[in-house]
Amino acid sequence: MTSSKIERALLSVSDKTGLVEFAKGLVAAGVSLYSTGGTRKALETAGIEVQDVAAYTGSPEMMDGRVKTLHPKVHGGILCRHDHTGDQKSLEDHEIARFELVVVNLYPFSQTVAKSETTFAEAIEQIDIGGPSMVRSAAKNHAFVTIASNPQQYSEILSAIQQQGGTTPEQRRQLAAEAFAHTADYDAGIAKYFAKQTETESGDFTSTIRLNLSRTLPLRYGENPHQCAALYKLADAGPHSVVNAEQLNGKELSYNNLLDLDAALGVARSLPTPGVAVLKHNNPCGAASASTLGEAMQKAWAGDPISAFGSILGFNVPVDAAAAECLAEPGKFVEAIVAPDYTPEALEILTTKPKWKANVRLMKIGQLEPGTGAIQLRSIDGGYLAQTADDKPDDETEWKIVTETTPTDTQMADLRFAWAVCRHVKSNAIVLAKDEMLLGAGAGQMSRVDSVEISISKAGDRVTGSVLASDAFFPFDDSIHRAAEAGITAIIQPGGSRNDEQVIAACNKHGLPMVFTNCRHFRH
Repeated sequence: MTSSKIERALLSVSDKTGLVEFAKGLVAAGVSLYSTGGTRKALETAGIEVQDVAAYTGSPEMMDGRVKTLHPKVHGGILCRHDHTGDQKSLEDHEIARFELVVVNLYPFSQTVAKSETTFAEAIEQIDIGGPSMVRSAAKNHAFVTIASNPQQYSEILSAIQQQGGTTPEQRRQLAAEAFAHTADYDAGIAKYFAKQTETESGDFTSTIRLNLSRTLPLRYGENPHQCAALYKLADAGPHSVVNAEQLNGKELSYNNLLDLDAALGVARSLPTPGVAVLKHNNPCGAASASTLGEAMQKAWAGDPISAFGSILGFNVPVDAAAAECLAEPGKFVEAIVAPDYTPEALEILTTKPKWKANVRLMKIGQLEPGTGAIQLRSIDGGYLAQTADDKPDDETEWKIVTETTPTDTQMADLRFAWAVCRHVKSNAIVLAKDEMLLGAGAGQMSRVDSVEISISKAGDRVTGSVLASDAFFPFDDSIHRAAEAGITAIIQPGGSRNDEQVIAACNKHGLPMVFTNCRHFRH
């Protein structure tokens, strides 16, 4: 590749961020500007001299701007090889000006279709044709042409022009790579939208899933120091998600932090408000709801204070001073917190009082939104598994009391709470709760009996009067007898075992009310 002095620039942008400042810098550096439509008007309004592309090509913009840059005098000026005799003769023969800099970004298609009120006709008009063509032409000819497809690139390009008259071959190659990624992402967004509009087979799943991911955060390592890692964000990621959360304080996020923050947010979203979830290794070790957030925080931490040390916390309402004071007590240590917001008093306490004040990662997510059942992807060797997220509330009209004894109102409230937490515990999952507080959880065991034993052990003396939730059915009645022996007073589970009648009979023998939800919540 050879160096390329920039004398002419073609500008046609949808996102006009930094455009005027960039254009002024180009003009000051002796670069002649050519532009189209709204971009030209923005430059002229700012008092910048610019030549109209329509006047240059001799072809007016037509069809409401659909056709304006699809012309040989545009693409010939971009694609010509500066060291090719034939190309240079074609420029002379057809009076084509050479463009050494192309500044183009594309219609906001993905942003437009993300709005629920956007019609199909409106979406179609946001499919850019001329823009991608110019971007690809310039990127292809990066040996001689500089392509700017993102306003964030303007300062680097302008600095190169001011210092040496143009960009280096290495800069142009890097900019070309970013430009091709830009058009690929753009086309992926259009393909995804059309797939949703036209695909009817396999329910929620189209025949092809295209991932549009951008690296937003390099990570020091993955789950272990010998593993490399980074955070990638979907182009259409919801604004109220961990990947879009604002970090208000603390050290850089780790791979494990992000996993636990996302899990903590999921648990908190399921809890009655105000609620707190305490996470350790992707499992809730504490969770509670109460009339005040301070009380909920105290109860959630007390669920398993040993495991809570060094935990990740999720809140479903803004963190207030009472909750922050609880966390600032001696002997407590928190790695990270995710919450809709923090009161000024809470932020002051968390960043000035505890020993770990400088390190704790405080993530602000904004308004907490209910689950939508969006498609989740999970990698396996050579591919991905896709499923809809298990984040929607259960339909209680499907619930059925199957025992002779009916749960009291207090027991029913605790059963709802235990069931809400249980879906976030790794299978086989057993949860014990009382007074809307997690007392013990048995997680990730190969045997449901072992999970029952672990949850009872975790609850300790508090097990008496608690309720039990199981993420899947009991295949035998052994766990029911153990629960009754421990002092558990009510049970909620999906049902569906061929031994349901045996399990129900065991509950009736012990006078335990039991609810079948007819919905399983495995979490592997």
